[in-house]
Amino acid sequence: MADLSFESTLAGLICGVDEAGRGPCAGPLCVAAVILDPARIPEGIDDSKALTEKRRFELEPLIKESAICWSVITMTVEEIDCMNILAATMEGMKRAVEALTPCAEHALIDGNRCPKLTIPSTPLVGGDARSLSIAAASILAKTARDRIMIEMDIVYPVYGFKKHKGYQAEAHLEALRLHGPSPIHRTSWATIRELSWGESA
Repeated sequence: MADLSFESTLAGLICGVDEAGRGPCAGPLCVAAVILDPARIPEGIDDSKALTEKRRFELEPLIKESAICWSVITMTVEEIDCMNILAATMEGMKRAVEALTPCAEHALIDGNRCPKLTIPSTPLVGGDARSLSIAAASILAKTARDRIMIEMDIVYPVYGFKKHKGYQAEAHLEALRLHGPSPIHRTSWATIRELSWGESA
């Protein structure tokens, strides 16, 4: 269960940083950074993957209201295709940390590497299940991205984005075979190159 063990060993304002959307072949990448107020932490914060969609959306406004500060950055499909997903993730994390006001003095990063920051940073593998700050960031990143993909389901209804959020579910792959890619599909992904306009042609 996530707690403040890592945060308590560090001095100053500590932010947690996490992303949502590295794996899908459609849609943007969303990255969040959060500085929690230790005296005002909403109950139930956990790794976003361990929570239901309903619970994530319930916690989102509570985190935003109670945190010292937070930011959510969106990396576009064009940026992902141009940079590659790892570089886009690092850039998004850098932008999210730099967008915080007041500024963080140390960043806890979910994963095994850190972006280049002007403040000290620590990578935590599985950090969204270990650090409350990272868990809060994971919730904000996930809800931001899910909201975008739900909106994209209205714009491009044939793909079923509301259900799978751009991940490579079989229904999504079948829609790609039938209709080809939409403007929000990541053309640099092997899945898109191999399946677009493919098997039914």
